[in-house]
Order: sequence, then C-alpha cells, then structure tokens
Amino acid sequence: NNIIMIDPTGVGKTEIARRLAKLAQAPFIKVEASKFTEVGYVGRDVESMVRDLVELAIIMVKAEETEKKRLLAEDQAEEKLLDLLLPGSSDMPRDTEDTQNSTRDKMKRLLRMGELEERYVELETEESTMPAMEVMSPPGAEDMGINFKDMFGNLFPKKTKRRRIRVEDAREVLIEQEAQKLVDMDEVHNLARQRTEQNGIIFIDEIDKVASPGGNQGPEVSREGVQRDILPIVEGSTVNTKYGPVKTDHILFIAAGAFHVAKPSDLIPELQGRFPIRVELDSLTEADFVQILTEPRN
Repeated sequence: NNIIMIDPTGVGKTEIARRLAKLAQAPFIKVEASKFTEVGYVGRDVESMVRDLVELAIIMVKAEETEKKRLLAEDQAEEKLLDLLLPGSSDMPRDTEDTQNSTRDKMKRLLRMGELEERYVELETEESTMPAMEVMSPPGAEDMGINFKDMFGNLFPKKTKRRRIRVEDAREVLIEQEAQKLVDMDEVHNLARQRTEQNGIIFIDEIDKVASPGGNQGPEVSREGVQRDILPIVEGSTVNTKYGPVKTDHILFIAAGAFHVAKPSDLIPELQGRFPIRVELDSLTEADFVQILTEPRN
C-alpha cells in the first residue's frame, strides 16, 4: 500500500524512505511534485519519474553484474597486462615459444607479488569526440523509445588515446574495460525493468504544493491537472521507456508534504484513496538535535 507522510520540513522523511530502499536493495528516486506540469504545458511530464527510476535501476543492476564478473575480468586484465609488459610476444617464432612461456610465467609471478607496480606501460583508452551539448528531444520521443543522445553520439567516431601509466593504475583500467565487455547489457535492461516493476520506490515530495486549498480558481486548476496526471501512474499503468514498457502496479509510492496551508483532504479524492496509509511525524526537539550531534552512529 502507498504511504503519505505529513510532517514539518527537516524531520527526515526522505532519509527514512532512502534507508528503507537501501535495506531492500530497491531502486529509489525522489521527485518534487511542484516540478511537474499538466499535460500540454511546458515542463516535465509525470511519466518521467518512472523513466528516471528505470535509469537508476540499470545503474544498480549493472554495478551488481560487473561485480559478479570481476574475478574473470581480473584474470583477463592480467593477461592484457602481460601482453603490455612483453610487447611482441605473439609474433615470436615457434622455436622460442618455450622460452617466451617461461618468461611470461616469471613476469606473472612478479606481477602477482606486486613487484612490477611501479613500472610503466602504454595503454589505449577511449575518448568520446561528441561535443558537450544538451540534446533536446521533442515531446513523445521517449514514449517511442527514441534516444536522440545515443543517435547523435553514434555519429561521432570513438577516439582512442595512448597513455603511459603505472601498472597499478593500468590494472584497474583494464579490469573495468574487461568487466564492461563481459556484462550483457540486454540482460541488465531486462533485470532492471523487472526490479523497477517489483521493488521500485518513488518518493513524491512537496505533494502539498499541488493541492488546491479553498476552490479551483486560476492556478489551482493546473495543480489539479498535475494530480490527475499522477493518479493513473499511482493506480497502475504502463509507461513506455526506451528499454521497453514498465508497469507501475507494484511500485511503492511515498508522498510527503508539510501541509502548512493545504490539507491532505484538499487533494482530489481519487488520489487520496490511493494513499491509504497516513503517517504523521513530530518535529525534532532540542534534545533530538543534541543527540544527533553527540551520538553519531556512523
């Protein structure tokens, strides 16, 4: 069930939600309701919160998959390092193959013992040649799965730069490169979408800023429009992303606001009904601040 939190500013609403997400290893994103605009107006549409959550889930899953492949990546990086330390070994005649293998084994032992950390090797790294600019996508492009940044990025060829760096630093660069090659990004995208649908948490802050206290005149109409745009996502709908459709039926939505002027009852009834759990937090006291400053747990 979705939750609405009512409390003054600064008591830790966001931190509570963020820590819960961390404990559950769930994708988490915080958005501000006041930043969204009604469909048809200039601004961010409410579906962007789901697309942003998927992007964060991909980063999370990719990091996990990269860590799983690290041991294999370390072995492959070690072989690449030996190739850099023994240039031209692949072009040696067959009659010197045994000698070359013996030398390679010795270098491998020294490498594992840390005796070669201060040596320098020449390593090629990729550099993006795409100019630094913001690519503005037309409305609806994300719904169709069009990523204009990727499209324009592919127009510029990747440039490699040869760098002379220490073996210790080269090892980390090579491990990262090899791990990237081993990770199946299609599988990452599928896992990220599943995790978003089953475990995702969206924290909607400042929900009171889109409530309409005392009538629906002037800008209040636009506020109600934002609420009605949020409603189908909270109820359960399908949002199109460039990684495929994402269902929001099982995503946990946590709304929060101070409600100094408006009240929770000023939200449209349909949206109120989608947040059945109401939590009211107390303001921090002077004793709480003293305890925070004098008894840190981290």
